[in-house]
Amino acid sequence: MRVAAPLLLGLTGGIGSGKSTVAGLLAKAHGAAIVDADAISRSTTAARGSALSAIAEAFGAHLINTDGALDRAAMRDLVFTDPSARQRLEAIIHPLVSDETDRQAAAAHAAGAPLIVFDVPLLVESGPRWRARVDRVMVVDCDVETQIERVIARNQLPRDQVEGILAAQASRAQRLACADVVIYNGAGTDLAQLGAQVEIWASRFGL
Repeated sequence: MRVAAPLLLGLTGGIGSGKSTVAGLLAKAHGAAIVDADAISRSTTAARGSALSAIAEAFGAHLINTDGALDRAAMRDLVFTDPSARQRLEAIIHPLVSDETDRQAAAAHAAGAPLIVFDVPLLVESGPRWRARVDRVMVVDCDVETQIERVIARNQLPRDQVEGILAAQASRAQRLACADVVIYNGAGTDLAQLGAQVEIWASRFGL
């Protein structure tokens, strides 16, 4: 029997916006299969990850820790100061992430998931490539100061480094311009309010 096509939802937002929380709400309440591009990306640079040999060749073996994983702090410092290094790193990792997201999405479709959520931090920055793969784009919106405070608390990074990460991402206005759906998760938004917003949009999607 042919499996009904699921709704393909692109979920994005700036660092610290709460994308993972929204993805979790969709999974719990609506059986969404979550394809987490960030987690896939991290797996490619974990010990024995598929990107490590190419990274060592491009940037040097000194960026690989003794446990066989990427030295994330050293790489973060490098790409923070060298845009060309960021581009070279993305050229290595992005094709690997794309292949694995395709594999996971196909498996979720075959399993009959009614909703497949692609949690993609850089969906807007990727241009039309990701937009063409999904039916709708959901943006988790947040004021910048709250983003900064959350990331400092969560990642223990200095403020200037967090601001640098934000500067390298799409702006709030750019993300909102690409949105079919906006979920607000800024200052003062609690989990119940966030869940209520998600449910409103889920009902409009027929979920």
